[in-house]
Amino acid sequence: MHSNIKAEDFLKDCQLKVWNANYSVLQVKAIPSSFVAIIKDHKEISVVAASGTIPAECIIQEEKGWKIISFETVLPFELVGFLAMVAKVLAEEQISIFALSAYSTDHIMVKESMLDKALSKLKELGCVLQS
Repeated sequence: MHSNIKAEDFLKDCQLKVWNANYSVLQVKAIPSSFVAIIKDHKEISVVAASGTIPAECIIQEEKGWKIISFETVLPFELVGFLAMVAKVLAEEQISIFALSAYSTDHIMVKESMLDKALSKLKELGCVLQS
């Protein structure tokens, strides 16, 4: 099905929410009781959680220092290229992302040290930071 929905239309005036805590992406031995997101595939269990909330004995590997940015808009399933556009603009600035998708919207994680630069680039796409 071809759609006339454009990623640019959803980025313009899209509200951005930066989550307060610092987060980690972890590879864990078992599903913990506290997490933001979990991905379990045939090889591993990966978790996004507030840093310091997962017991050390459960952690195999941990990548700390991430901030979560949420796109506060409902994104239709027919929308093509939303995350690709975001990723491209940030990649051009050497900003690595960890992407998460929920049922109705997307979130990206960026290193805390790159947060201001990432927000600046997203504002250039038309996004607005929630106050």
